[in-house]
Amino acid sequence: MSFKLAISGKGGAGKSTLAAMIAHFAAAEGSRVLAVDADPAASLAACLGMGEAERQKIIPLAERRALIEERTGAKVKQYGQIFKLNPDVSDIAEKESAVFRGVHLLVLGAVERGGSGCACPESTILRALLTDIVLYKDDCVILDMEAGLEHLGRATAQGVDLMLIVVEPGGRSLETAAAIRTMAAQIGIPKTATIGNKAATPADEAFLERSCSGHNYLGALPFDETIRRADRENLPLVDIAGEALRARFRSLWGKIKTECRMQKAE
Repeated sequence: MSFKLAISGKGGAGKSTLAAMIAHFAAAEGSRVLAVDADPAASLAACLGMGEAERQKIIPLAERRALIEERTGAKVKQYGQIFKLNPDVSDIAEKESAVFRGVHLLVLGAVERGGSGCACPESTILRALLTDIVLYKDDCVILDMEAGLEHLGRATAQGVDLMLIVVEPGGRSLETAAAIRTMAAQIGIPKTATIGNKAATPADEAFLERSCSGHNYLGALPFDETIRRADRENLPLVDIAGEALRARFRSLWGKIKTECRMQKAE
């Protein structure tokens, strides 16, 4: 089964951890997985469990000056230029992704803004790349997004099967989730679902379930020291998670696949 999945939430809510586990599960099932880190605070490579030496080799696409200039026909950080709005990006995902345990990883990086707006070669190539990945690639695509969803254009958003919004048991996280739902609706993402995270107590789980009622709530992940250990020791969580934690992730993974199937059938 192929799917196009976007994951968003407040910074630190745990979306990259969820994205990494989904990527590992899908790859283990034999799917070709393309994971895209579209958050400027890139952490997906680390959450997948890539070692520091491997991570250092990854150059975010927004910093690939020669590639951007070749494809767009414009110089980076020079304003008032004419450049291609539809650059050829069809080979970038295959050529430029790092591969770790069967997961192909692309890191987009942050666009440095020289003024208002985002009509620059760097932003143009990132948007074109996401459009190509979501609309024309047959991979299982997992987009680890920042809360702003800025790289997703309207046409691209409509190709996403499901947007997952990760929330913590707190007011600011819920406010961010509400803002993301509004933005998702505005750009045409057809379906959203909410997943709770860092539920330390039954009261936390009850709070999340109550607060996310009516927002296609799929369930919650617990606060677990193993997740902190994986981050601290740079280990793949999928390797060290205990059976109970793995079962919670697998349960959510099953629900996510069901949601994607239902969306494709509509």
